[in-house]
Amino acid sequence: MRLTKKTHACIRLEKDGQTLVIDPGTFSEEDAAVGADAILVTHEHLDHFNEDRLRAGLEANPAARIWTLRSVAEKISAAFPGRVHTVGHGDSFTAAGFDVQVHGELHAVIHPDIPRITNVGYLVDGSVFHPGDALTVPGHPVETLLLPVHAPWNKISEVIDYVREVKPRRAFDIHDALLTDLARPIYDSQIGSLGGAEHGRLAPGETADL
Repeated sequence: MRLTKKTHACIRLEKDGQTLVIDPGTFSEEDAAVGADAILVTHEHLDHFNEDRLRAGLEANPAARIWTLRSVAEKISAAFPGRVHTVGHGDSFTAAGFDVQVHGELHAVIHPDIPRITNVGYLVDGSVFHPGDALTVPGHPVETLLLPVHAPWNKISEVIDYVREVKPRRAFDIHDALLTDLARPIYDSQIGSLGGAEHGRLAPGETADL
């Protein structure tokens, strides 16, 4: 499987000629979902969900489908009739040849005064886990953790403890568009030395073979 990092929280996975895209949001490239055979969306926040990005992907491939939680499906089902599948915690499905398990139910707490929305994470082929905007522990071994390193709802001690709890073989940063270049070496050093797993960072467009 080949992993390609896109800007912020969006990633592409390729295997056997099929492409799966997760969270092509507003911070991601305009063509982030173009070429996808399947698209997964973790929740409704704009940095993870952008209807124009989804439309570009589905128009480029009439066979492409979307899997997402109910709150997002309700926003886009009318625009993409018959092409949106609703999923939730505990579900399993196959999307473009990828086996996917759904884990998690709620977005991380941003502030007690802000109501929590729903959020799901996706474990792909029992190996790669994208948690969306939550520090969900899937309860299954994870080879590659896509690690939300910088957000209004987290701090680095929580990120480090999350890596320790999931115990992946490796972690790659996501949710990093707002992290400045000055801060990146600090995050790299602390997560790499304290997380207990191999830690890597890919620039948008860079790939890793898993």
